[in-house]
Amino acid sequence: MNTIARKDELVALLNALKQRHRDLDIAIDSLERSGTGDQLQLRRLKKEKLALKDRISRIEDQILPDIIA
Repeated sequence: MNTIARKDELVALLNALKQRHRDLDIAIDSLERSGTGDQLQLRRLKKEKLALKDRISRIEDQILPDIIA
């Protein structure tokens, strides 16, 4: 796979992951506001959101490597 196609693939994945991260943020906020949310479900959503954040950071590093290195 050429570099441009790989970068395009990473950008598409990154956009999908960012959208999922935003969706989780909304779901978590909604559960917290309702006060009736299942605490186990809330913890799972927060854990998934954190894992997504880490994955997003790794992909962003692949797309835009650190120039200072």
